[in-house]
Amino acid sequence: MKKLVLIDGNAIIHRAYHALPPLNNKEGQPTNAVYGFFTMLFKIIESLKPENLIVCFDKKAPTFRKQIYVGYQAKRPKMSEDLVPQIDIIHKSLDEAQIVHFGVEGYEADDLIGTLSKKGVEKNFEVIIVSGDRDLLQLVNSHVLVLAPVVGITNMILFDEAKIKEKYGLKPKQIIDYKALAGDSSDNYPGVTGIGSKTASQLINKYESLENLYKHISELLPQLQEKLANDAEQAVMSKNLATIITDAPVELNENDCLISNIDANGLKKQFESLGFSSLLKRLSVFDSKPIIKKQKEEKKEDNQMSLL
Repeated sequence: MKKLVLIDGNAIIHRAYHALPPLNNKEGQPTNAVYGFFTMLFKIIESLKPENLIVCFDKKAPTFRKQIYVGYQAKRPKMSEDLVPQIDIIHKSLDEAQIVHFGVEGYEADDLIGTLSKKGVEKNFEVIIVSGDRDLLQLVNSHVLVLAPVVGITNMILFDEAKIKEKYGLKPKQIIDYKALAGDSSDNYPGVTGIGSKTASQLINKYESLENLYKHISELLPQLQEKLANDAEQAVMSKNLATIITDAPVELNENDCLISNIDANGLKKQFESLGFSSLLKRLSVFDSKPIIKKQKEEKKEDNQMSLL
């Protein structure tokens, strides 16, 4: 199958910024996040050899989740001052390279990725989402995978349905039910007071979903019944906050986001101005078109990807 890679831009930028030591170009501009972002981009293209690629970003404006819960993401630290201008440089570099990227007011990158992944499956793509955000695991199915950085900027793990079951004891779609109970400290939504990750996983494993759990609440121990009854509204709200929408106002035009459309010369100019001599050498990744492998070679590649 042809491959569509969807990159969670903000998640990868933050990963790069925190993984690399401070770097500056000759003008003194901070560039570590920019360098790390494009290092990861090249690694992804070299390893996966996708036909199509899109980068998705958050926008500054509040999303619909903020309307649901005013405390959503309230405890997130303020973005570092030396990171803000680097995001602008990355956007400009993507524009120069004619790499398609989206950001829509009122929606998170997760929602754009959820929508594009659904559209990608409808167009017979194998979709690979690149993000360290585990919320996106809910999108995994037989045609959608998540490639997540685990150490630094190039060591990654590929999540399919079996890997999610192995690591979290859950089906992908149950991630939102799990978070409805356990909450999410990074996004600052509460879940059910007094229910931790272990109990949440056990309950969802047994009852399959939040709704079915509440239908069988009488089967639980009195103390657990009380917790669930007291925070029923919080649980429903938390599930709504955790749920990635798949009908955001964004379209997938596969001809626009072809890897073969990427302008390496545009990136070359940007890298020269930033002093990225080592990345200049890697622009050769765009010299060849994605390879269509024979079935035996595809099997070998699948085995290799499982080790990433």
